Amino acid sequence: MKNEVIPYNKPYITPDQSKYVDELISKSLVDSDGSFSKDCQEWISNQTGCLSSLLTPSCTAALEMSAIALRLKPGDEIIMPSYTFSSSASAFVLRGAIPVFIDVRKDTLNIDESLIEDAITSNTKAILVVHYAGVACEMDKIMHIASKYNIPVIEDAAQAVMSSYKGKALGSIGGMGAYSFHSTKNIISGEGGALLINDKNFLDTVEVIREKGTDRSKFLRGEVDKYTWQDVGSSFLPSEITSAFLLSQLENANEITNTRLKIYENYFHLFEGLESKNIIHRPKITKDSSHNAHIFYIMLNDSVNRGELIAQLKEKGIYCTSHYVPLHSSPAGIKYCRQNSELKVTNRISEKILRLPLWVGLTSSQQHYVYENIYDLVN
Repeated sequence: MKNEVIPYNKPYITPDQSKYVDELISKSLVDSDGSFSKDCQEWISNQTGCLSSLLTPSCTAALEMSAIALRLKPGDEIIMPSYTFSSSASAFVLRGAIPVFIDVRKDTLNIDESLIEDAITSNTKAILVVHYAGVACEMDKIMHIASKYNIPVIEDAAQAVMSSYKGKALGSIGGMGAYSFHSTKNIISGEGGALLINDKNFLDTVEVIREKGTDRSKFLRGEVDKYTWQDVGSSFLPSEITSAFLLSQLENANEITNTRLKIYENYFHLFEGLESKNIIHRPKITKDSSHNAHIFYIMLNDSVNRGELIAQLKEKGIYCTSHYVPLHSSPAGIKYCRQNSELKVTNRISEKILRLPLWVGLTSSQQHYVYENIYDLVN
């Protein structure tokens, strides 16, 4: 184990990964929106119970589609956490909207639902929730607030494929939800994403947006005799090669998730002793959330220098990492967004979180090696 390198992430390739790609190439059908895309979309819709799902080139593209569908204009506001990836905010900034940041909960690192109502103004046009590490936000409370003020909820479920809240798939609860199939995620296609539509009022709109602003989808279904430019849109269709790669992953989604959960649980038990010493804190999963083991992290106490720890682990061949630089402290966040209040929890977790290697194929002995080195270095 001494000379072994344990990467933070290793994309999983299914045993029959090339089957559909080879079939596609043999038939020379490699453009977009073919049978593999439709099979993937059907799988997502059946798995999640959403009204409709549309594959996209990325989760970023799915979020941008949702922003267009909301008919945002300059000055409109979107309530969201600062502890997230830049796409969560930039998709709406592109439409002229202003992300309004509120703090996250220190147990799940998800948006603090108790702070949402105070951030609502006459300019609020949506609430964006981010299901961090595939763990559900408190969706009942959030949807109640949204209904009270008639504000749409968009779910950034980039990390949450195969996760659920009270039995409902994440991404299928708000008006729209976005998935990621980036190579760092559990289910991958290299790059790729999907937009889930759960509110029938968005169905026709997003079809037009995805097809360069045309009604081509209706034409392909035989509902119109020709298609024309109808509204604002862009090209949000992935290559059929991407879809063929993705389909094999989706067909193995249960096995992938169960394998990751076993690795997660092993980590959870290994680090129990360090948590009892109050040196670290393990992730918290709420009773209503069924997660997908996307990330296993530990939260370090003030006595541990994270930068030094990461460097020391790297010397041992173990690659651990931090996570987001909060958007409110970034140059673009300062320029385009605003805070509704202090973001003390956000600032603290961004300084103390340490994400550990987690990928299909990671062995128990490798996990013990990770744990033993962390234990030795923080004690």
